[in-house]
Amino acid sequence: MTKKFSELRSKMSPERRARNEALVKAALAEMPLNELRYARGLSQKMLAESLHIQQPAIAKLEKRTDMYISTLRSHINAMGGELEVIARFPDGDVRISNFSQI
Repeated sequence: MTKKFSELRSKMSPERRARNEALVKAALAEMPLNELRYARGLSQKMLAESLHIQQPAIAKLEKRTDMYISTLRSHINAMGGELEVIARFPDGDVRISNFSQI
């Protein structure tokens, strides 16, 4: 017999719920482009139409491990987001501003 998630969740301890919420937040904070697109409710075709390119170009872009910042920025903007480049150091973070006008 299947159970509703709400029933299972109500039986969890507060500590367990907090731990699960932290895991979900961590998973959502870092993901590949294809998962980000999917999480935003977009298909490759929809994103391609927004960028005025063909769908296979989206598939190819999502598999890349190296690309221009302007290409990534366009991709993120088409999903409704904004790209920031941040350098992390032990003594603090620095937002790199060179790329904000691209």
